Amino acid sequence: MALALAVPTRLWLGGVCSPVRNLNLIQRLVDMVRLAWVPGRALLICVDGLASYPTAFWRAFRAKVLTGRPGRPSFRLPGCVWLGQVIKKHSGRRLVEVVRRVLWGSAEQIAEQLQKTNTGQQINTSYIERLNATFRSAMATLTRRGRRLVRQEGVLQQGMYLTGCVYNFCSEHRSLRLRQTQGRKWLQRTPAMAAGWTDHVWSVRELLEFRPVPACHG
Repeated sequence: MALALAVPTRLWLGGVCSPVRNLNLIQRLVDMVRLAWVPGRALLICVDGLASYPTAFWRAFRAKVLTGRPGRPSFRLPGCVWLGQVIKKHSGRRLVEVVRRVLWGSAEQIAEQLQKTNTGQQINTSYIERLNATFRSAMATLTRRGRRLVRQEGVLQQGMYLTGCVYNFCSEHRSLRLRQTQGRKWLQRTPAMAAGWTDHVWSVRELLEFRPVPACHG
């Protein structure tokens, strides 16, 4: 199960499931991130050391450079999208080294974006690791060495989306709360509230009873 997170709002963007962690799984996840991105808007992406990530993001974000000349056009990456990678080296179960690499952009651009979004001092994957732990604690099927095994990929995917939607709309996030001058000291917010999707904390019942309006096709 691979997940994507918008760190400034802690919003879960989506996830994909597969029996193996390969390029196909990562490409499906990266394509979700690409659809959620607004072209021209600054975007910093932080990933772990899996070799599939640079390839998948290159395929998703590259754009053709049309010169009017015959032949296959070349590709280029958006200048406002930066990619950083964290590679952790272990000796047995012990972490011995952490290497941080800038794959797209410059170290100065990444540092500026981290400061602007208040998401750390250096390239890190701690936020998505924390989200993985949240999903693992909420889904009994992901408990290590547990007896509640999932035998069908569809069941895992449905559980993932239920957990993710409850996380986005129903779970107050301490780091997102806002100090108020009147009334209660803090305004508690969910990731969906921080992202501007809603103005209140949903109950699980409200979430399950919600029926989205079908998109109109003209």
